Amino acid sequence: MPSSPFPGSVSTGLASMRRGLLLLASGAVLGLSALVLPSGAQAQARELPDFADLVDKVGPAVVNIRTTERSADGARLPFRRRAPSLQQSDEVPRGEGSGFILSADGYVMTNAHVIAGASEVYVTMTDKREFKAKIVGADERTDVALVKIDATGLPVLRIGDVSRLRVGEWVVAIGSPFGFDNTVTAGIVSAKSRETGSEVALIQTDVAVNPGNSGGPLINIRGEAVGVNSQIYSPVGSYVGISFAIPIDEAMRIADQLKSGGRVVRGYLGILPTEVPREAAEEYGLSKTKNRGAFVSQVVKGGPAEKAGLRLGDIVLALNGKPIDGPVELRRALGVIKPGTPIVLQINRRGKPLEIKATLAEMPAQQAAAPAERAEPPESKGSQAARAWGLVVSGLSDTERQSARVSGGVKVVSVSGGAEAVGVRAGDVILAVGDTELGDLKQFEAVVGKSDKAKPLSVTLLRNEWAQYVRIPPSK
Repeated sequence: MPSSPFPGSVSTGLASMRRGLLLLASGAVLGLSALVLPSGAQAQARELPDFADLVDKVGPAVVNIRTTERSADGARLPFRRRAPSLQQSDEVPRGEGSGFILSADGYVMTNAHVIAGASEVYVTMTDKREFKAKIVGADERTDVALVKIDATGLPVLRIGDVSRLRVGEWVVAIGSPFGFDNTVTAGIVSAKSRETGSEVALIQTDVAVNPGNSGGPLINIRGEAVGVNSQIYSPVGSYVGISFAIPIDEAMRIADQLKSGGRVVRGYLGILPTEVPREAAEEYGLSKTKNRGAFVSQVVKGGPAEKAGLRLGDIVLALNGKPIDGPVELRRALGVIKPGTPIVLQINRRGKPLEIKATLAEMPAQQAAAPAERAEPPESKGSQAARAWGLVVSGLSDTERQSARVSGGVKVVSVSGGAEAVGVRAGDVILAVGDTELGDLKQFEAVVGKSDKAKPLSVTLLRNEWAQYVRIPPSK
């Protein structure tokens, strides 16, 4: 993987390397005094795998990938005063990574972040042949990319079956950490389907993976690719024992789409799902269900969800009858469905089970999120009906309803006590109290008037188009 996502000090790295070599040398000396192993240890040593034959077999299918970019004015080049003849079109190194050959006619898989921003991509084989590659396509959401080199008769890495992969199984990584090409490291599968917030659940291993390994294969003991090395978890920018790989079945699904169309097409519902708040699960009787569901915290204007009647604060429990266990699972399940496909959502709306039918659109390209707008200054007057929880509210004008794209609710004018303590802000819109959706201020006052002022008040809030579920304690 390129060094930019995991910056580190070269001098510190060299110092650490020297210290490591010293420690290894010390270990070798100590080992000389203990050459005679107990019979049990000898048996255990014989059982440890020897990866030499495996590496000889699969190594030629693993490649080094280096990228370049065009220098604007030579400013990126060291010693620029000594090279006055450099022109604007000169290429300068951008980064290095790894990849592996999928087909004998030159298709190579790597990570999207390895080739991101590159002017040119070069693929180097283990026999030192170098090819300029064409970018077929890249998918940032899964971090999978496909490039093509003009060659035939290339060695190919076989694709394995991830469903057969077991926790504790030996695996090998081959790549170019820190530019040291054809480096082999080994370890075991630490966990499968590890959630890290990525578009796909990842394979976790303890295989040593460092900057430059990105895009290289994770290989099982049978010499098959079972993953694409993609990420590490590290506070220092290099390997500390936790590495992640994209499951090969997911990577191949993306690669197939890139090969056929140059891009990945995903189904799009037009919502932002988040974790179901614990208080909401308890309030609506969902805390004991096996699957967590997904909380609808945002509904995109004009999107399929809004057209189908999905509302802020709804909890999606199942998609086409299949239970949903969290927001990541819902995003993935929607993403693999083709645009234009009708779907059925089983939801919980403030304690009431409902079915929503929608037709998926195509997911738009990733865009940077717009900055959140600041709330209007609070008005000086408002209803005191919920003062016991530190809330002063007012009704919504027609303009405010249209702006917030809601049919009802009340606006928070000021907060104190319990409301302030849990993060409610002036300008928030309260859409519901408990399981009651609000129409106007009068209904809010009626619902709050029946509430026990010694107990928390459960509300669904809207802030900058994001829905949240909050339980407000009584003010002291």
